[in-house]
Amino acid sequence: MAGNGKRARVVFQPSGRRGEFPIGTPLLDAARSLGVYVESVCGGRGICGRCQVSVSEGRFAKEKIDSAADHLGPATEAELRYATLRDLARDRRLSCQATIEGDLVVDVPVDAQTNRQVVRKRAENVDVTPDSAITLVTARVAEPDMETPLGDADRLRRALAAAADLPRLALDPPLLAGMQKLLREANWQVTAAIWQDDDAPPRVVALWPGEKQHVYGLAVDIGSTTIAAHLCDLQSGRTVTSAGTSNPQIRFGEDLMSRVSYIQMNPEKLPDLVRTVREAVNALIAKLVADIGAQRSDVLDAVIVGNPIMHHLFLGIDPTELGGAPFALAVSEAVHTTATDLGLELNPGARAYLLPCIAGHVGADAAAATLSVRPFDSDAMTLLVDIGTNAEIVLGDRHRLLAASSPTGPAFEGAEISCGQRAAPGAIERIRIDPETLEPRYKVIGLDQWSDDPEFAEVRDQVGVTGLCGSGIIEAVAELYLAGVVTSDGLIDGALAEKSPRIVQKGRTFAYVIADDDVELTIRQTDIRAIQLAKAALYAGVKLLLDKLGEPEIQRIRLAGAFGSYIDTKYAMVLGLIPDCDLSEVTSVGNAAGTGARLALLSRVQRRRIEQVVRDIEKIETALEPRFQEHFVNAMAFPNKRDPFPKLRAAVALPEQKTAEPQAGPDGDRRRRRRRG
Repeated sequence: MAGNGKRARVVFQPSGRRGEFPIGTPLLDAARSLGVYVESVCGGRGICGRCQVSVSEGRFAKEKIDSAADHLGPATEAELRYATLRDLARDRRLSCQATIEGDLVVDVPVDAQTNRQVVRKRAENVDVTPDSAITLVTARVAEPDMETPLGDADRLRRALAAAADLPRLALDPPLLAGMQKLLREANWQVTAAIWQDDDAPPRVVALWPGEKQHVYGLAVDIGSTTIAAHLCDLQSGRTVTSAGTSNPQIRFGEDLMSRVSYIQMNPEKLPDLVRTVREAVNALIAKLVADIGAQRSDVLDAVIVGNPIMHHLFLGIDPTELGGAPFALAVSEAVHTTATDLGLELNPGARAYLLPCIAGHVGADAAAATLSVRPFDSDAMTLLVDIGTNAEIVLGDRHRLLAASSPTGPAFEGAEISCGQRAAPGAIERIRIDPETLEPRYKVIGLDQWSDDPEFAEVRDQVGVTGLCGSGIIEAVAELYLAGVVTSDGLIDGALAEKSPRIVQKGRTFAYVIADDDVELTIRQTDIRAIQLAKAALYAGVKLLLDKLGEPEIQRIRLAGAFGSYIDTKYAMVLGLIPDCDLSEVTSVGNAAGTGARLALLSRVQRRRIEQVVRDIEKIETALEPRFQEHFVNAMAFPNKRDPFPKLRAAVALPEQKTAEPQAGPDGDRRRRRRRG
């Protein structure tokens, strides 16, 4: 029973919400106190089964948690009855019945999340002449006769080779078993899918009776947080449908290095991480083909991109070598394999292609984004940034390209922020703060109205107001800076508590209260610091590349990825997340990695192009650069301690630098804040 004085730490995934709770606390109560959405319609009686969760077991080094299923209390009579009547999976518990008895990492399964994360990776248009690795060829095969004792497979191959003008054509051996029956049922006219890529000899990988009009290819971008998949017609080049989902690996760690650490601590769990991501992709495949009334067997090719750790895990490779210097990739060049070898449930003859990785922490997703944005074809000095838990940076033009990564961590995605959460209905995604009254108004995902709209009160209960997602956090901190609540060195000015009740004391520091209706949502001093650390790491990485190029003027900035697509570019520059540039030349390019994956899926020319570009890119390891720390320290300030940002200042009225007034500690003394120049 709760109240014995002992407490346990609990982390809920995929939201990343965490807290400490008395031993004996029902898991559902803990979830609700943190604003984690777990559906329950029976009032906690163990009847509806909507509140199912599972425990992720193992040692989680980042959280300093040893999580185990037996850290939940034993099943209650109600839970046992439900399991008997409704067939509760062995790894699931009813959170309304399960009590906390020790430290836990709890996964709220995707199928149990009604109010689930919004996956923001839409398909952008691609302009490419279709030239995929799969070609459809229809041919009539000569029937067998006694005078020419040639096997059916040989006559099939000759007919297809003549029709396609491919004398070296080979036949995939698995097709032999059903070939004779198919030829006769088709009255000797068939359509073949012929795969040919790079220098490999062309092969027949699939057969259909009669004429086949359409086959499809799959382009998948595997992010650490979300997975996006696109189904493309390989003949027309058209993207026919897209879908996305949360990456279920998040239960093993919010960010990439947490997952590497988890595998190091629990090496026997590596197959679990591989299986979960492959199952997620297969679930997306099922949805995509159902959307257009096709079959899995109609999908003949797949292109996969992801950061190096996701890339390795999808291939079934242990990524622990990427966890420390020299960050050695198991494979960096493009990978040609079969879909079956990757556990993809497609046509048995389907092929798969993984773009090359640029460096140990700059992966195939960055290569795909580079292929999409094409700085290598431009005279303009272009900065491409894919902002995630690990920011991947490419800088240059047609003459020279450099690449690096910076460990920004999960703060931009809501983790490590006191009221942060992933993008889901109820999350604040936009916020404005009146510089005179310091009153906020905000917009949440799932509602069209802003909070100051008279209709907002009537509709807010549809999704609630549950936290701030990445774009909301960026805007909140930037607006607080522009309103003078936060100083240029990142301190919340407690002197303004006399001006507004929104400024409240939290221990030795102050916080800004955005809302306190359902769950208190505040921006704390620790939240400001988390954003400073993340943005400083990114900016320092960019500065190192600029140093290598002789500090050229950046003429255009392209922000990629789900987070980069939804943040306001003005606020990103106000915080100093990105360097100074004409704001009209700072744009989001959507899911550029997914776009690049589709380009590689639809065109062998594009595959060869990016393979060559990646070989030519200069890789910079930020951890080894002596000036990284200098740039990092300067970038902790808003927007920067040393860089003047003249173009931003011409467009936005930045506040004068000020130092926070001495602030009272909890015992009433006055503590002087550090002054910065």
